[in-house]
Amino acid sequence: MAKGNKANHRRFGNVRKLPSGRFQASYLGPDGRRRNAPETYERKGDAERALTLIEAQLISGEWTDPERGKIKLKDYAETWITQRPGLRPRTVDLYTWTLKKHITPYLGGVTLGKLSTAMIRQWRAELLAKGVSISLAAKAYRLLRAVLMTATDEDRILTRNPCRIRGADVEHAEERPVLSVAQVLELADRIGRRPVGNIRAIKDGYRIRFQRHGEMRTYPEVFATRAEAERALWQLPDTDTKQDGRFRAFILLATFASLRWGEITALTRADIDLRRATVAIRQAYTERSTGAMVLGPPKSQAGTRVVGIPRAILPALREHLATYVKADQDALAFPGAKGGPMRRSGFNRASGWSEAVRVLGVPNLHFHDLRHTGNMFAAESGAGLKDLMARMGHDNVRAAIIYQHKVKGADKAITDAIDRHIISSDDEDDDGSGAVVVPIA
Repeated sequence: MAKGNKANHRRFGNVRKLPSGRFQASYLGPDGRRRNAPETYERKGDAERALTLIEAQLISGEWTDPERGKIKLKDYAETWITQRPGLRPRTVDLYTWTLKKHITPYLGGVTLGKLSTAMIRQWRAELLAKGVSISLAAKAYRLLRAVLMTATDEDRILTRNPCRIRGADVEHAEERPVLSVAQVLELADRIGRRPVGNIRAIKDGYRIRFQRHGEMRTYPEVFATRAEAERALWQLPDTDTKQDGRFRAFILLATFASLRWGEITALTRADIDLRRATVAIRQAYTERSTGAMVLGPPKSQAGTRVVGIPRAILPALREHLATYVKADQDALAFPGAKGGPMRRSGFNRASGWSEAVRVLGVPNLHFHDLRHTGNMFAAESGAGLKDLMARMGHDNVRAAIIYQHKVKGADKAITDAIDRHIISSDDEDDDGSGAVVVPIA
């Protein structure tokens, strides 16, 4: 450690009086460079106490270079994201969006050394006050905490992580709809059904032409926007319809095999084994914010799995493969309109998803809710947690490694139970009103 000024009899560091009358503390860092304390002091004793604290930090190894703490959070966080090569492309997009949308506008210009728990508490309060959901605020908080944890533990820029707000990282479970089997079957039969007609742009807005009983007609009302005209066309009564049959098996398999969007859109003909009634999940598509479609491994190691298919839906799959899928074994099982991977936006538009779920009575249904519904059916089979985790491709890698090879018999039992559920529901007179809302983690 540096020896103190003999006149001041200090063992560590120096204190000098500035022309302003305030006192400045300085010391030699581990690299031999002299540094000033981050602030000046009104009293000499305060400056000496600051030096005592700095000396203790040097001895304990907790000292951080104040110069390095001058980097702005925005710059550090952006670099942090780029230095994590193991992140999935969609995770990179999510982190980048969260940083730009919810963190940088508030804290991006603050240097790391100036960040405090009080400042972060205020930032979170402002997010919530502006209508950001608790769950989204929790995601932003966890990202910020991870960034600052690296600044604390690895880069030693901070002595402690200022993200210390109890409960700020907790998301509130959102209630999502779960369909009955009858509703799943109805959705599969209705999906892809579109009214026969068109929308024309005219001088005053948009006009609808539609077909009823084989005759084209013009709707008398003119709509201000194309979106309004589109909604009206879908809701006209007794309009002739046509149906794109590509999506029926898509809905059935996504639900009853509990598949994620990226998993089912990456399936090839070779992945679907009709004889064994199984589907192999080996890869998944991710759509980047740039629009690029990236093919990679499933979401986690546990996501690579073989799942049983209820035999009640095999005829729909067999018809789909024969009608819509190329003969090559590596041909996509559920391609988009142009033969490439199916995009969510293209699916929503071509399938008439919004209108289909509105008629079904669950207008807020998301595609991922089909997987959630399938998971609930599997749970109702009485299977244990470990068996369910393997079927669902749960993110717990350790559980997947230990139990994946044991689950074949259990998965067949789950599949058979779902199969019986489908058959029994199909035989009943069900008005489709059995959907329930349950929380998901």
